[in-house]
Amino acid sequence: MLYIPAALCILSALAYWQGREKAFALSSKARQGEGTKLHSRPTYYGLLTAFWCGTPGLLLYLFWLMTSDWILTGFVLRTLPEDMQSRSLDQLNLLLNDLHNLIAGHVAAGDVEPAMLAAADFYHRLEFISSVALAVLILSTSIMAFVLVYRRIRPALRARNQVERLIRYALIGCSTLAIFCTVGIVLSVLFESIRFFQHISVPDFLFGLKWSPQMAMRADQAGSSGSFGAVPVMAGTFMITAIAMLVAVPVGLLSAVYLSEYAGHTFRAVVKPLLEILAGIPTVVYGFFAALIVAPFIRQAGTFIGLDVSSESALAAGLVMGIMIIPFVSSLSDDVINAVPQALRDGSYGLGATKNETVMQVVLPAALPGIVGGVLLAVSRAIGETMIVVMAAGLSARLTANPLETVTTVTVQIVTLLVGDQEFDSPKTMAAFALGLLLFIVTLALNVIALYIVRKYREEYE
Repeated sequence: MLYIPAALCILSALAYWQGREKAFALSSKARQGEGTKLHSRPTYYGLLTAFWCGTPGLLLYLFWLMTSDWILTGFVLRTLPEDMQSRSLDQLNLLLNDLHNLIAGHVAAGDVEPAMLAAADFYHRLEFISSVALAVLILSTSIMAFVLVYRRIRPALRARNQVERLIRYALIGCSTLAIFCTVGIVLSVLFESIRFFQHISVPDFLFGLKWSPQMAMRADQAGSSGSFGAVPVMAGTFMITAIAMLVAVPVGLLSAVYLSEYAGHTFRAVVKPLLEILAGIPTVVYGFFAALIVAPFIRQAGTFIGLDVSSESALAAGLVMGIMIIPFVSSLSDDVINAVPQALRDGSYGLGATKNETVMQVVLPAALPGIVGGVLLAVSRAIGETMIVVMAAGLSARLTANPLETVTTVTVQIVTLLVGDQEFDSPKTMAAFALGLLLFIVTLALNVIALYIVRKYREEYE
């Protein structure tokens, strides 16, 4: 049904052209003394016509996308035999799942009942009829809306005011949608976390020193009650993040200082885009680099000097993650340093300061709030990384301060707990939501601290 949005785009473009042409015609008459001067520029009349031509059809299309399966499935279920319709809720859900698999072609025809085959065929017929009817309805609605708006185009029509009002409503709608999405995510994680804390106490989760969320299927099995202490997981997260920041902050900050204050324009124009390419490399590529090159190198180097280094270590993951975060620190610091007014530099030079003294004692102190805020945002980025840790640091939750050992992070455990055939109501699965809530609180605190520092110590220059 992708042809419907394409047709709406074409109709909206034609409506824009027709509305603007009519406005141009009215403007020509006004210049010749045969009419009133237009209230708005012709472009606004075209935009207003295009908006009302495309929006009703688009809303109908989105409504049908969200409700079509529910409506068509309801019609199809009525055609099934009475014994199928009178099944329990769980059995009916399994029946619907089989029906959807059959409609999608994922089930061989010989493996299902004839009634299910007939229902699937009826669903396909309804889907075809509904798509044709929807196309006719949407096109008719769009054309009618175009005609109504086109006939209303007059010199006194406040097209600009209406277009700006519609844009404002659209922006408000997008902002509201973003807020509701954020609230929905937080509430979904919070509700599942509350269910988890009904089985595991909050102190045991926050202060427990052992993480082993392996729940047995029977009470007589070994490990029938798992351990859900989050301290080892958080310790691994903070260790890898600290190693990454020890790499990213000095390299990124010094790169930004050099590119902003010392490098020539030609060198900066070449090196800065090359440095920012690192931000566009997929994290799985960094993971391969860490697992195949960095981790073996660290192990061989440790063996050479007599250290026992694990094949997967926090040091390998932290080093590669630091390389990945360098562009974030460098780009943010570069923007902040360039925002420092040139008048401060000139005043420092006028007092007899050298280039290095000006950078160290004037530019960097002035840019320090923005730099600190950028570093804290980079820390949030490092805490949320997953692929590099999975491939280079391992999955073992160990409470250790040795960066040469295998550790794990919160995000890795979330992925591990939610992957595979798991019982959703078990504490093992719901522990992923508790970890997600804890990670959300930590990253939120870092972002709040960054905003506080930037706002409190930011200098405003004219």
